[in-house]
Amino acid sequence: MMVASIAFKRLNPNAKAHALALLARPIKPAAVSAKSKDFVNAAHWADDLRPFAEFDSFKALHFIDRPFSIDATALPAGVPEPDNVVKALEDHVNILKTSTDKDAQAQALRFIIHFVGDIHQPLHCTTRVSSANPEGDRGGNSVSIKVAGKTTNLHSYWDGGIGSFPKTGANFAPPPLSQIPAAAAKAMAGNPGTDPKLKLDDPFNYDAWANESFALAQSVAYKGMKNGVTPTAAYNSKALKVARQRVAWGGYRLAALLNAIWP
Repeated sequence: MMVASIAFKRLNPNAKAHALALLARPIKPAAVSAKSKDFVNAAHWADDLRPFAEFDSFKALHFIDRPFSIDATALPAGVPEPDNVVKALEDHVNILKTSTDKDAQAQALRFIIHFVGDIHQPLHCTTRVSSANPEGDRGGNSVSIKVAGKTTNLHSYWDGGIGSFPKTGANFAPPPLSQIPAAAAKAMAGNPGTDPKLKLDDPFNYDAWANESFALAQSVAYKGMKNGVTPTAAYNSKALKVARQRVAWGGYRLAALLNAIWP
């Protein structure tokens, strides 16, 4: 939602008009889509589908498990899977660019908004392989850590912005829309959209975005993290800085992508 909030304000008038027209379409499942007619709420549509068995095939599209090993354990075969967030962005952007089916475009736009956010979360782009997790730890989902006396997993900790992002409820219930602008502003602070490393003139390079996240997972997200560890203040400070930058960059790049499709 923060990524979408940042992106929406940077859309050109044509892109904004196209996006809002598509989001107004009552695509199936109608009850879910009715909750995401505006651009920012459309960001959580892909998570809202999780209870629906007919959308199970989309669950693998939220991440790309690029493996790395921290000991002599061999990397598992078949990882990352061919259906992943990079492939999903390629496919759904192609639908948005070329399809004449407006409902298909409306669905594709919702997925794109969500997946651009996902691909910028470092732990959505990796799996750490070790003798303890020879098949990988699923982006930190299998790493149990202690935060404020409670047990959580490393992946969730990063999804929540090191405890600083607006809180989601049970079963991925989205936070209130009113909490998003201030959180987005914090993400943008110190992370301007003018940074040349963003490469906004290359808005369809999803593989590069995933590579950035993969590198940050190794250098920051996993640093010192193993089962039972409590993140230190130094870890939290560095991790929060990265988490906020990734949100900002996701927003800038989502806008650049949609502005390129609808100039």
